[in-house]
Amino acid sequence: MDMKMKTSLVLSFFILSITWTSAQNENNFTFKWDNGFKLTSADQNFKLKFGGRIMWDNAFFFQDSDMESVFGETKNGSEFRRARFFNSGQIYGKVKYKLQLDFAGGGVSFKDVFIELVDLPIGHLRMGHFKEPFRLEALTSSKYMTFMERGFPIDIFPERNTGIMIRNDHLDKRLSWQLGVFRRSNGAGNDVAADDGVNLTARVTGLPLMHDTEDKTQVLHLGAAISFRNPESETYDVESRPESHLAPKYIATGDIAGVENILVFGTEVAFVHNSFSAAGEFVQSSVNTMGSSDYNFSSFYVEISYFLTGESKVYKGSYSGFDRVKPAKNFGQGGAGAWELGLRFSSSDLNSGDINGGKLSDLTVGVNWYLNPASRMMFNYILASLNDVGNTSIAQMRVQVDF
Repeated sequence: MDMKMKTSLVLSFFILSITWTSAQNENNFTFKWDNGFKLTSADQNFKLKFGGRIMWDNAFFFQDSDMESVFGETKNGSEFRRARFFNSGQIYGKVKYKLQLDFAGGGVSFKDVFIELVDLPIGHLRMGHFKEPFRLEALTSSKYMTFMERGFPIDIFPERNTGIMIRNDHLDKRLSWQLGVFRRSNGAGNDVAADDGVNLTARVTGLPLMHDTEDKTQVLHLGAAISFRNPESETYDVESRPESHLAPKYIATGDIAGVENILVFGTEVAFVHNSFSAAGEFVQSSVNTMGSSDYNFSSFYVEISYFLTGESKVYKGSYSGFDRVKPAKNFGQGGAGAWELGLRFSSSDLNSGDINGGKLSDLTVGVNWYLNPASRMMFNYILASLNDVGNTSIAQMRVQVDF
């Protein structure tokens, strides 16, 4: 089956699903718009949601002569960073599911495709293809990130794999934990491709501060995670570009052979006080080889943001991260939308032992304009500094609609 046929079938599925759900209005279902199309049964046992996102990016690169001599000329470019449809829901009260597919780049790939049994005695059991429980920034949807791209730690630890995870909350959701077993996926979620060992990942988070308000505008989140990874391929590599998806990759470890196991450790902190927020994360990957050489690679970021128009970041939960920002007054409806300023410093060090992968640091200034709860424009300026080589300035913007 060629790609056009696959795409047509997927789109047909979503169209038929929406048509079917509309028909259920005659069967004691309510159908409404709430930043997405939502269908709910009268007894609350069935809940369905349909939505998607479009993110169109443009980037302009300005390398100094030293960088250009090493990497050549970097072309300006544009891309659809994400183009997704999803359907999620709850069936008979105890079973949840999500099907999210991405069409960016002209192909079709799995994102979140899972089934979850909820409110079991031990918590919630999720099975399928989804995000491993590691790092608050990675668990926050790309729809709600402060900057166009996540920080450097995303390159050390992957987002999604196929697996099984149990999670639970305690003390009125002030203490949360997740534990999962995963196999590496090729993006299609099929077990035949998950042939590179088993990963065990665990995470615990706490909320020492959370005012009991509806919008949770005063929050202190602390967390730590660890992952033991045993690649059957016995290889490992990390590579990073500046925090622009259209940029070339500036640092890389290359393929490390004879890997016995990998231990990845991460810490995270996030703080919100009304219009101000701050966050930071640190990740270290310790690579144990069968020979005498072991390696340690690390990355981190720290960031702050402030809403000039009085809004606040919304904390959704330990495994969900931050949620949708709703302007006090939408653009075109008596207001100017919401305006947010952000500043981030991040760094990745891929030098260890006899591996000189490089050290890259980014300073990013961001401006976000939320026209309404479902659309925004993002502007990022990045100064990327490659240690002992040179600098690159990047100006990039994104137009985004999500529902």
